[in-house]
Amino acid sequence: MARIEMENAEMAALGAANNADILFEMGMMYATGRECDVDMVAAHKWFNIAAIKGCGRAATLRAEVAETMSKVELAQALREAREWMTCH
Repeated sequence: MARIEMENAEMAALGAANNADILFEMGMMYATGRECDVDMVAAHKWFNIAAIKGCGRAATLRAEVAETMSKVELAQALREAREWMTCH
């Protein structure tokens, strides 16, 4: 039984890493305007969520994006990230 639980834990960890990469790519999409308009609030939101999920690259880019944002924009991005995290 412990072996099955260990395999499930390993698979969950792999899924979490993959999920963080997808969230990071969402941030990149909005930061660069790839297939959408550039939206730094959305970019920061997705980088923030990816960083929380363990993506170090996202934490670095989140800080860079934050330097270009107003306090109002930053508050909006953090609020949206918190809302997304409570639903998922």
